[in-house]
Amino acid sequence: MQFLTFIGFTVIVAIISYLKTKSTKEASSDSYFLGGRSLTAGVIAGSLLLTNLSTEQIVGLNGSAYQSGLSVMVWETLAAIAMIVTALFLLPRYLKGGLTTVPGFLAKRFDIATKTLTSILFLSGYVVVLLPVILYSGSLAISGMFDLPELLGVTHTQSIWICVWGIGLIGSVYAVFGGLKAVAISDSINAIGLLIGGILIPVFGLMMIGDGNIWDGLSILTAENPDKFKSMGGPTDPVPFYTIFTGMMLVQLFYWGTNQQIIQRALGAKNLKEGQKGLLLASFIKILGPLIVVLPGLIAFHIFQGDLDSADSAYPMLVKKVLPNAWVGFFAAVLFGAILSSFNSVLNSSVTLFGIDVYKQHINKNANEKTIIKYGKIFGIALAIASMFIAPLIANAGSLFAYLQEINGIYSIPILTIIVVGYLTKRVPAIAAKIGLVSGCSLYILSQFILQPYFINKALANAEAAGITDAATLALTKAEAYPHFLDIMAILFLLNIAIMLIIGKLKPRKEAYVQEYTEQVDITPWKYVKQAGIAICIIVIGVYVYFA
Repeated sequence: MQFLTFIGFTVIVAIISYLKTKSTKEASSDSYFLGGRSLTAGVIAGSLLLTNLSTEQIVGLNGSAYQSGLSVMVWETLAAIAMIVTALFLLPRYLKGGLTTVPGFLAKRFDIATKTLTSILFLSGYVVVLLPVILYSGSLAISGMFDLPELLGVTHTQSIWICVWGIGLIGSVYAVFGGLKAVAISDSINAIGLLIGGILIPVFGLMMIGDGNIWDGLSILTAENPDKFKSMGGPTDPVPFYTIFTGMMLVQLFYWGTNQQIIQRALGAKNLKEGQKGLLLASFIKILGPLIVVLPGLIAFHIFQGDLDSADSAYPMLVKKVLPNAWVGFFAAVLFGAILSSFNSVLNSSVTLFGIDVYKQHINKNANEKTIIKYGKIFGIALAIASMFIAPLIANAGSLFAYLQEINGIYSIPILTIIVVGYLTKRVPAIAAKIGLVSGCSLYILSQFILQPYFINKALANAEAAGITDAATLALTKAEAYPHFLDIMAILFLLNIAIMLIIGKLKPRKEAYVQEYTEQVDITPWKYVKQAGIAICIIVIGVYVYFA
């Protein structure tokens, strides 16, 4: 019965998406890549939220909460502020320039080589990190909820491979053959189900703890686990409190303001007003995020007494434990939709980046729009297949969410740096952007994968030689041995900006850069955008201070 409900809801979403998009023409890159620049605020908000709220968030962040407590909610609370900055500062400039891809701005501001280098960085990060993490975390959730190893008579590893290829193939059909509009519409339908189902999980969990009473359950949860309800992370937590003021905001700005898979929804807005309202609506709903991606992890810690083999299994195990059988199929279908959303959103963005920034620019400069879309789709299929092979191999990578964020730093901060400098200066030359990208990536790799292991291993060896065996002391020793990766991001961000500004001073552009208005969409801002932005910021700060 659960499986039939799952199949039924999934098929209904697919049929609605098909009916809504079958009349959309793919004769131009705008119609395929940006939904014909016709997306309204509600569709943009729903698609933004579901693209973000997938299993790497739900499984990974709840796993971090299970392990470390409420302090990880900062990944959610600061996201709302980053979206407001994007709505006020970045989106007006993107739409004014008629951009289809973020690297498209870099071609105009710097040069084509900078754009291509950035697109390749995005694509490398997508295929090596983001797509495999989405597929693996989604497979972990679906396999756990349906207990597929027992159902199919296979091993846990084999069930993961089956799920990875199932999700990958279905997601590829949505993204490669449907374009952005199919992705956005299916997202909006699933977003409603995910918000409902996502909130029901902690509700049922608290009812189980409180013998049918939610408030009793919450009282017991907070009273018996006080250490888990400290929103200000300590030095050994995944997000120490002070990192909010170093690299955390930079990561959020990159993700919500410059990451192609996310910002592509807002680029498809019918006008600036709809784009800004969509971003602000999403940022307001994002305040509910900790209820879905943090609280269940805390409930799981209480119910399972911290005895699970893997923190990342906390969420699927909790769903299986607390959700009534009648709901499991529906929620699995909604979660499956969330998995597909993130997978096909990244894949659609990859197709866009390759088709416009690589194929058209360097392989076939005379290609018409249909040819660009055709070869973009071929590339998308190849990318999907590659990610399906890589996904099961990250099973031993540790915490999924921490792994994702740390690895993303290789390309996120260098790209954010050159975009910020590109918009805030007029004479910094293209060579500065190239040096910024190369130095940012190289220094981060040197820091996190060569220097960090060296210093941590040395500190732990010294502790062992001194006879220190206490786990808490060793964790503190490890944390103090080398700066947090968010601190490294902030240091490299400032260093790269300094390098680019010095080059701009020594070898400036001959002519100052002036952004032209393409008039593809109306860029009249929403008249309440600033007031709404300030109100949301106050709410976010209030929520964080209350829990602190």
